[in-house]
Formats: sequence, structure tokens, C-alpha cells
Amino acid sequence: MKSTPLGYLFAIIAYTVFSCQDGISKHLGDSYSPVVVATIRYWAFAGFALVLASRAPGGLRAAVRSQRPVLQVLRGVLLGAQIVVSIWAFRYVGLAQSQAVFASGPIFVALLSVPLLGEKVGWRRWSAISVGLVGVLLILSPKADGFTPLVVLPLACALCGALYGILTRLVSRVDLPETSFFYMCMVGFAGSNLIAPFVFEGIAQKDWFWMLALCCTGIVGHFCLIKAYDNLSAVQVQPIAYWQLVLASLIAVVVFGESLKVNMVLGSLIVVAAGLFTVWREHVVAARNAKLVSSQ
Repeated sequence: MKSTPLGYLFAIIAYTVFSCQDGISKHLGDSYSPVVVATIRYWAFAGFALVLASRAPGGLRAAVRSQRPVLQVLRGVLLGAQIVVSIWAFRYVGLAQSQAVFASGPIFVALLSVPLLGEKVGWRRWSAISVGLVGVLLILSPKADGFTPLVVLPLACALCGALYGILTRLVSRVDLPETSFFYMCMVGFAGSNLIAPFVFEGIAQKDWFWMLALCCTGIVGHFCLIKAYDNLSAVQVQPIAYWQLVLASLIAVVVFGESLKVNMVLGSLIVVAAGLFTVWREHVVAARNAKLVSSQ
């Protein structure tokens, strides 16, 4: 039986934990290769995926079986790239500004769903997408005194996340959620462990605590997010996802001494508003189409 209050509680916990995970990733990414940090993070991912797969109906054999294995592998590659690039973004651009750009994810998903999924987007969503992109430009601060080419890092991360979301929609039409989660974790685990030996560096004893914390936050965060989606729809979860932007920005200011510029705050408000409207409008259109189909 689904419980909406319980779903919201799990969503809040999940995005709170993810905010802490981003702070830990920045701390470690300032000293170590993002590939090494991502690899250790994937160790926890892989263990969690194996436990979930073994407990799912059909066990591990059912989780491995996919009707779109190429797309599943591509999803895993995109997520792995997103994790590595996000750690670089935290180091060179800053945690707060990077999170502000990441918040544009739903806008890029709506934009890319037209050519990749063949979805029809009406004038309302096109307007929201346009306004959201203006907000992204404002966050990036394209002025001579504030612009840095390194802002391409969080922007590339947001685009990777959007493509990952698009592919997730595609594979969800034919594969079980357990299959998608299994491939997401195991492809990244295999890829990061192949690359890590070439960039491996010794980890100080004091930092193993933070590496362990990174693994624990990954497991707890994804477990709570899965439980949130068990009780809530995507439209209900998305507003809670923006809590990550707020808390991560607070961590950036208090812990890492970053400053929140006016353009970042204003741009973030625009992006969040446009993203929420886009997600809500997609829900309205999907519900209307489902009603039309059921009435035929």
C-alpha cells in the first residue's frame, strides 16, 4: 500500500543525503582524481545493485536480461561520465554554481525529448524551455568579468544527465526497473575500474573515512530514492529534488567558503520555476493522452 507522507519523507532524506554526497565529492575531488573517487563510489553502487538484483523476482538472472542491452550500456556510460565530470565541476567551477546548472536537467530532458523520443511539445512547454535556458545563461554569467570557459563542465554534466533520462524512458518501455538499475551500476563499475589503474594515486589514511562516507551516502541516498518512487509519482518527487540545490548551496557557502552571486540566485529561481512547470505540464499532457486512449 502506497503512503504519500512516507514517500515525501524518503524523498527529503534522499536529496539531503545526495547534497552531503556532493559536498564529500568536492572535498575528495579537490585532492584526488575524479576517476578514483568515482571508482570507489561505484564499489558501493555495485554491491547495492547485486543485493537488490538477488532479492528481486527472478533474481540476478532476470535483472541481467534486457531487451535493449546497447541502450542500457550507453545509459551506464553516460551516468559514469556525469559523475566524473560533476566532480571536476565541483573543483573548478564550484559546488553552488554547478548545482544551479544541474537544476536545468528537466528543461534539457524536455528539449531533447522532441528529436530523440518524437514527443510533441506545445507552446507552453516551449515557452518554459526558453525561459529556463535564459536562466541557465544567467547562472553561467556570460560577462567578461565573470565568465570562465570551465562552466562548460556543469553544462556538459546537465546534458549527460538529460540524455541519461531520455534513455531511461526508452528502456523503461521494455525492461524492468531492476534491470535498468543493475546495468546503471555495473557498467559504471566496470568502466571506472578499467580506467582507475592509469590514474590511481595513494589515498591518505585520514581520507578513507570520507571515502567510506561517500559509499554510505550513495547506498542510503539511492535506497531512499527508490522508496520515494515506490510511493510517489515523478511529478511529486521533482519539487523535492530542488531541495538538493538549496542544501548543496548552503554547504558550498558554509563549508567551502563559496559566495552566492545575484546572477546565480536569480538564474536558479528562473530555472527551478521553468523546470517545475515543464514537469507539471508533461504530467498534464500524459494524463490527457491516457484518458483519450482509455475512452477509445
